[in-house]
Amino acid sequence: MELGAEAWQRQLRRLRARIARSAFLALDMEFTGLHSACPRGDERSLFDSPAKRYAKARQSVQRFAVAQLGLAIFSNDASNKYVVHSYNFFLFPSTLGLPDVEFALSASSVEFLSRHGFDYNKFLKDGIPYMNQAQEKVLRQHLFEGSLKVSSGLDRNVLKKAIDEVTCWIAAAEEDESMILHDLSGWQMLQVQLVLREALQNVWTQPVGDKKVMVLKVSLQRRWLLENSRYDWCKKEFILTSARGFTNLFLTLVKVKKPLVGHNMLTDLMHLHEKFYKPLPESYEEFKRNIHNLFPVLIDTKTVTKSIWKKYQLPRVSNLLETYEVLCSSNLNSKDPSCPVIALARDCSRYAKKKSPHEAGYDAFLCGSVLLKAAHLLLCRSTDVALEAGPSFSQYLAALAKYLNKVNFIRGAVRSVNFSGEDTSCHRPPALVVRVCGWPGMNEMHVYKEFKALCRFDVRRLSRDQFILLTSKFKHMRLVLQDYKHHPHLQVSVYHHWRHSPSVSCLLQVSGVVALWSLLAFVLGGATRCS
Repeated sequence: MELGAEAWQRQLRRLRARIARSAFLALDMEFTGLHSACPRGDERSLFDSPAKRYAKARQSVQRFAVAQLGLAIFSNDASNKYVVHSYNFFLFPSTLGLPDVEFALSASSVEFLSRHGFDYNKFLKDGIPYMNQAQEKVLRQHLFEGSLKVSSGLDRNVLKKAIDEVTCWIAAAEEDESMILHDLSGWQMLQVQLVLREALQNVWTQPVGDKKVMVLKVSLQRRWLLENSRYDWCKKEFILTSARGFTNLFLTLVKVKKPLVGHNMLTDLMHLHEKFYKPLPESYEEFKRNIHNLFPVLIDTKTVTKSIWKKYQLPRVSNLLETYEVLCSSNLNSKDPSCPVIALARDCSRYAKKKSPHEAGYDAFLCGSVLLKAAHLLLCRSTDVALEAGPSFSQYLAALAKYLNKVNFIRGAVRSVNFSGEDTSCHRPPALVVRVCGWPGMNEMHVYKEFKALCRFDVRRLSRDQFILLTSKFKHMRLVLQDYKHHPHLQVSVYHHWRHSPSVSCLLQVSGVVALWSLLAFVLGGATRCS
């Protein structure tokens, strides 16, 4: 089901109720871009520690917007049956009373989403607003100080036209007469009402249907009564609630503390923090603590399936849809009567008929389904006794215990980011050191291109004529050592810290000089005493 700003308020209460009754939630996002344009040295690298990668990703998250958020709500209505309500939310940064929000568009991301059917008109024209706590604080201050400003030039023109119409009409209007202002968007309807009420003490306004506002000429006494009525949608708290938009649902997700499932979800979590909670902190450890407080149970299906694929030698896959199809195949667990049955709800049944990869709601549905299938496979393979009835979700969580809160870390110094503890280093091939002889002007890019045809390495300069190579595959390390054994200009060997580190070499050289001077002083001192 697709939801934009127009239908948002009508669905919010129902969404909250479904989330409260759910077993778990699966989430996916689409962005206006993924990675900021940067020199090669700033790209993702096997040399990256989690803190360094976080610092790189933080810059990109701050530049790009969330265009679409998919949320799949999995409810366990029967022993092994899960009913799924899957939603696509089009989002757009809140503009009411805030400094104009700027975000970047990546050409490759725009092209990619367009190729997969993304509707940019819905994103731009019907996106649900959102804001974080810092932005809400600014808006709250403007509201209660009466200093709310219109940031959009288009909105200013709309306001001017509305004020001109009302000013011309009210001069001749009788008390209790009304007029209708047409063709106003959601925020324009609110802004027009606030400006008219501020400027004219003898009018009252209220929305009537879509894109319309009724202006009523009233006495000062009736105006006071209306201002103090319970259901005035221009009250400050109502305005704040409307301006928060999707952030209201984010607060519900935080409140219920349901397990949150994603696929390669580190970037998603960073956007959740930045867009709906608080601006991302500089400290990587603070970010981890904040996310763990918000969502105590995280499950990354990439972390789970990487382990399962290696353990059970399953067919090779390259994306989430292929992963789902392998786990649903007949030779795994689909013929098992205790296997979870996953059914899309009637009002969200589109995905039962049509595959829609890279649509956030569909990917969220796939993500939750992969989790259930993978958890069932783990549970079945961990015992020799057949499962007579459908396992409970708590049993699945127990089978997944070692993967909880471990979010996949793509191509870096650790396999996963542990949001509930210390990150642990991954086992990978030792580094190689390349010494360049008789090949002047070599830099990191030249070395990278030299080895790129053979296999993939990340390169970092060690000294003037030495470079370190890192790979994630042992076979690549062995291949390079063998092929470059007799190379005339490149001497490749396994890196040893005490032998190759420039700091250690410098320390040894200084120690050698100090030892030499000490020996010389000792000899000269002994010679002086002898004479």
